Amino acid sequence: MSKITRSLYTPLSVATGVGGGLLAGAIFGQIWKRVGVDDPEPPDAKDLNQSMKTVIAAAAIQGLIVGVVRALLQRAGAHGYQAVAHEPPPS
Repeated sequence: MSKITRSLYTPLSVATGVGGGLLAGAIFGQIWKRVGVDDPEPPDAKDLNQSMKTVIAAAAIQGLIVGVVRALLQRAGAHGYQAVAHEPPPS
């Protein structure tokens, strides 16, 4: 692997990670608006007026979305890198 391709992969990976976090947050916000019973805003874990069930459900949904979006973007980035550089991405 050349130093140039490796040096290009790192900023691309960071940018994809930031973009993925923003995308996952937007997806979660839209889903929570539809499934949130009383409040269209996700509950704050430090708000003791929220039920434990609601806080845990929101955290589980958010974690699932973040994990799936992250895996999809990393996989797509690896395929794109391999298509351009004709070698697997650095680990």
